Amino acid sequence: MEDDKTLNYIKDTLKNVPKDWINLTTHRLDIYDESQAKNQFLTQFESLFEKGVCNTRSLEELPTAFDYIRLGHPLSCILEWFIGQRIRLDSKNVISFSSKTMPLLAILRKNALEGKTTQINYSGDLPAALDLESLKTVYGYNFELNKVSAASDVSKNLNSSVFISQNERIPFTELNESIDFLIHINETLGSIIMVNGHGNEEYVSEIQHVRRRETIAMTPANALITLQKISREQLSNATHLKKNENKASVLNSIKEITSTTWTPIVASSGLSIQYAILMGLIHDAIEKHPGKAIKIIVPPNCYGGTNDQARRVASSVSGVEVLDLPVDDGSDMVQSVDAILQNIAAQDAIPYIIAEIPTNPRVEVPDLIMLQKVLGKKRITKIGEPAISPVFILDQTFCPNINFLGEGAVLSNVRAISYASGSKFPSGGKCTAGYCVANVNAGPLMEKIEQHLQICDNEATALQYEILAKQLPSMNQRISDAYANTREFVNFIRETLPEAKINFVSETLAKEGFTPSVFSLDLPTKGDTDDEREMYKRTLNLKLIDLMIKNIPNESKYCVSYGQLKGCYWTIPATSTQGTTKEGDKDYIARVALSPKMDLELHKKVFFDFVSTI
Repeated sequence: MEDDKTLNYIKDTLKNVPKDWINLTTHRLDIYDESQAKNQFLTQFESLFEKGVCNTRSLEELPTAFDYIRLGHPLSCILEWFIGQRIRLDSKNVISFSSKTMPLLAILRKNALEGKTTQINYSGDLPAALDLESLKTVYGYNFELNKVSAASDVSKNLNSSVFISQNERIPFTELNESIDFLIHINETLGSIIMVNGHGNEEYVSEIQHVRRRETIAMTPANALITLQKISREQLSNATHLKKNENKASVLNSIKEITSTTWTPIVASSGLSIQYAILMGLIHDAIEKHPGKAIKIIVPPNCYGGTNDQARRVASSVSGVEVLDLPVDDGSDMVQSVDAILQNIAAQDAIPYIIAEIPTNPRVEVPDLIMLQKVLGKKRITKIGEPAISPVFILDQTFCPNINFLGEGAVLSNVRAISYASGSKFPSGGKCTAGYCVANVNAGPLMEKIEQHLQICDNEATALQYEILAKQLPSMNQRISDAYANTREFVNFIRETLPEAKINFVSETLAKEGFTPSVFSLDLPTKGDTDDEREMYKRTLNLKLIDLMIKNIPNESKYCVSYGQLKGCYWTIPATSTQGTTKEGDKDYIARVALSPKMDLELHKKVFFDFVSTI
């Protein structure tokens, strides 16, 4: 009877799903409590369930489940809750992925860090993407394979036991005490991992963190289809997606935008492509320079996902270390790169540099000619041999329209790879898919990057390719229009509140093509001590953001993203994008992102009214 109640409620919910649950990549931070991610949403969803309420408005008013769709979203949470209800498992122990292989890699990673060997049980064939040799030699994972006829034949004989099911239906009845982790794989929709037994509770946060940093949750569209299938509800009227045609269109657009000739690689998110880049480069280093140390050089205050992922890779792969690269707020990127490469050359180590241009959040651009010279400088080791040249990995999400790598461009003569997060300008905020390109010198590295994208099953989905195919052709014009709004708003703030410190590109840099639509704002402060002045400024930041959202609710949002088709987005980097950054490197300033379509005059008026209150 209880199962019927749950099933009927899910069916009713699917009929009333809010449009934003399917279409948004970023969600409101003003109704989001990160410490209760997923839990707060499900607690209130269960309250609606108990009352039998599932109208669209009630669902819309639920608190944000995750601030960013890559991490999870309302439909992934409901899918996991529904499965948990069916198999009497806590919903936190059910985690859905867009990737078919990453749930297994999450278990392998944790067990490798703890010196455990994983028993991989499977019936039929293993997922084709799994490169077992690379999992052992590059990732350092330890496992044994055990082919069985069915889940009931699994007999646990190692520390940790996984059963992989590739049946069409979710195996609700296949969990048993010999299986610690059941992974259900659907060839077109993704995968779902079920963590079994109290002794394995510690794995839940680790699996969630892999989903957060190295891949993405099952997409809303696929979570909706999965829910429809298991509730036997009529499937949504999805049109047949022409993946190959859309992919070809996307690749051609990226080549044209970046002026590169090497075939681009498109992943399920910006961090998915970054992970493929790092693991591909590490694989290349292991083959070409066996035994040499690998150094990943990262700005300490850059995007928190980049920082965290690099450190996670270093903690799990032998011989890899992360070094800080000061680039922002008074530190010169060129000088920092030169000094650190000199030190690494002396150690005869392998340098991989990750940097954002313009930097985040202070929107600074280094002297690119000098940067090219420093990256291309011939260095020698302590024993007088040529040092290994660096690979410069450029995150150009702020300005994906800039030609850094094409023939004759500023970074064309060094080994350089650039990538961009697709949830920003490439898709206009409609999907998370990201991409990377290489110049001619780094082109040969793309084969290894592609290999590791496939191992992680992190390629963009068919729907993501379709969205990018529609949005990429207009990207450069949208960037230009959004920049025009941003420049006008920045000039207005300077006139209205000249004491404020604004971090934005100069007119000279804009003429060179650097036209971001993001700026950071340090509001004027007061107080007798540094602590008083800092707290006053932080309070003022929030007052401004709250005023914007209250007065312009249809456009101004408290959100981490930018590059959207419309609206204005406000956030405090220290409490959002820099969530895992060391406290001393966080920026408690307001970061503002404008779009091509917004009521700029109304935003000016609200800001003017704000200034009159301080």
